[in-house]
Amino acid sequence: MQQSIRLRTRKKFEVVDLTREVAAVVAEARVDEGICTVFVRHATAAVIINENADPGFRTDVVAALDKLFPEGVWEHDKVDDNGAAHLKAAFLGPSETVPVRQGQLLLGTWQGIALVECDGPREREVIVDVR
Repeated sequence: MQQSIRLRTRKKFEVVDLTREVAAVVAEARVDEGICTVFVRHATAAVIINENADPGFRTDVVAALDKLFPEGVWEHDKVDDNGAAHLKAAFLGPSETVPVRQGQLLLGTWQGIALVECDGPREREVIVDVR
């Protein structure tokens, strides 16, 4: 089963929790055991799995990526002025895969699935594929 999650980000750079939305797609798929792939269809956004309980972690992701990839110094900035956004997204990657058992995501206690917006605000599409 494949389903799209569409969302509108609100900031230039933010981390948006998708765990509930993805878990709902998995439940709807009624797959006892399998895998769930979460993929963002954009070159300036990424999908990560990491800390989900402390919202401060989201702030840390933003700060760390800003230090690694500062704005305005990249060759691609001559074309679209968003070279840092492309590099951040490429560094993190467009997808994550999670095992499914008994119809549920096998995430760890503190893990969640999040979209990392690197060039917002924008309309984003995330594909959730459960097999």
